[in-house]
Amino acid sequence: MDFEELLIETEGSGLIIKEKPLKANAGRIRGNRIAIKSDLASVEKSCVLAEELGHYYTSTSDILDQADTGNRKQERHARLWAYNHLIGLHGIIQAYQRRCQSLSETAEFLNVSEDFLSDALELYRQKYGQKVELDNYIIFFEPGLAVMEKL
Repeated sequence: MDFEELLIETEGSGLIIKEKPLKANAGRIRGNRIAIKSDLASVEKSCVLAEELGHYYTSTSDILDQADTGNRKQERHARLWAYNHLIGLHGIIQAYQRRCQSLSETAEFLNVSEDFLSDALELYRQKYGQKVELDNYIIFFEPGLAVMEKL
């Protein structure tokens, strides 16, 4: 899902999304207002917007203080929301079906940055362990990403 599609998806939600020349962060959310750093590439903007949407839909308060355990948990939950929204286990399977052979090909197919995909795979590994089964597929996260179709 690209940046424009995410913007369209949020129409009617009451969210105000603006591109701004942010200095410290790539994105910020306050209430129903989301600011995205204006000089990012479109793929980066979609990743940042997805994470900010994750905060909007899953966070309950200001979580800037990452020294707080509860805030770190909310941050993880928001990122997981973003990863599932833009990638998901089904997206990994679709990339396999399209014969993506590398992390960069997979990221390009899914329309996310390689860093976003790498972070997602690490969080999926933490959540599911070395592998997870979905439909007729096994997705391996260790030693690296691999998908196998069960016959």
